[in-house]
Amino acid sequence: MPALEPRIMTTTCEQRTVPTVLPARRAWLAVMSVALGAFVIVTAEFIPVGFLPRIAGSLDVSLGTAGLMVLMPGLSAAIAAPLMFVRAGKIDRRKVIAGLGGLVALSNAVAAIAPNFAVVLLGRILLGVAIAGFWTVVTPVGPKLVGPRAGTHATSIIVTGVSAGTVVGLPAGEVLGNLLGWRLTFAVAAMAAAAIVVAQLFLLPSISSDEHTRVRDLVQVLRTPFALVGIIATAVAFIGQFGASTFITPLLTEHVHLGEGGAVTALLFGYGAGGILGTLVGGPLVARSRVATFALAAAGVGVALIALPMLGTTKVAVGIAVVAWGVIWGLIPLTAQVWMLRAMPHAQEAASAVNVSNMQISIAIGSAVGGLLVDHAGLVPVYVIGGAIVLTSALFASIAGRRAQHALTGPSLEV
Repeated sequence: MPALEPRIMTTTCEQRTVPTVLPARRAWLAVMSVALGAFVIVTAEFIPVGFLPRIAGSLDVSLGTAGLMVLMPGLSAAIAAPLMFVRAGKIDRRKVIAGLGGLVALSNAVAAIAPNFAVVLLGRILLGVAIAGFWTVVTPVGPKLVGPRAGTHATSIIVTGVSAGTVVGLPAGEVLGNLLGWRLTFAVAAMAAAAIVVAQLFLLPSISSDEHTRVRDLVQVLRTPFALVGIIATAVAFIGQFGASTFITPLLTEHVHLGEGGAVTALLFGYGAGGILGTLVGGPLVARSRVATFALAAAGVGVALIALPMLGTTKVAVGIAVVAWGVIWGLIPLTAQVWMLRAMPHAQEAASAVNVSNMQISIAIGSAVGGLLVDHAGLVPVYVIGGAIVLTSALFASIAGRRAQHALTGPSLEV
């Protein structure tokens, strides 16, 4: 095996340059450890979706109330993201990433041993705090680990971990819930998070923060028209998506009549695999046009959501629609992340903080609206209304996004 050649990594923040010597192979392993951390934390956020009916029955709460397990991490993350951004300041990002990974492990352990639903929600709130900090700092670290020349590729790997978690969490929850029960599923998530923290402590070098870590930098994101359009379009899309996807398991079991066995598990795996595929193949599309990719993907998700309950018990058609939904949705988190990073190239941590707050509050709103609808109107309205909301996002992104993009002046937006 040839000797590893050291790579000189430089991170430039305005006029300040901090050199770090990091072997090339270890640098990419560090990127992978961050991507795996992102994957586990986002998977942990969504694993309850796969076994909400089990938790509702076990802890004697309604299905809509059980949906709070999706709402609470989103709400706490939305509140915590700007606070974590400011408090993190110039702390070594290696310490921040590892500390937040430890909080992920703790939150899942609390949920695993919770004696009642209130304690489960406490664990989910802790997870939301971890999500807020993690999403804020991880997306911009790619170029800091491998250098600016390979930075875009490193960022895409990390974002793929985030995006994959949003689609794998659901089938993982269904499978592990069936095999182990919901408590042991949370315990497995806790152990996975702890193992990744150990790997990160070994692989990650000291990582400097951005210079732009003040409240006014967060405000500047909101005052940038292209970023603001991306924030609004992402919020609307996430509200519609998670209002519906939170209740996909009861839709398949109660409306499509697939039962609670292998058919649902296989279909959710198809959804998850489709989402990963969409994320992996979406890079060239996003590079060509963020606005067009987002608008077309949102339109596809909207159509899929509306079509699903209309297909009734036609199981093959439902299966195709669910997998297609996963593929198309896989494009949206990736596009939203890249949109924000390129809208604010000199304040990427600030852009990430605003983006995570926006995404998480939208997930919280979506799951809350979905919970109210499912308890008072049933499953079909959840999907029809959710689909209409995502279609609105597609229309807004197409019109306002193009206008904001054409109005851009100043330096290149390339990451």
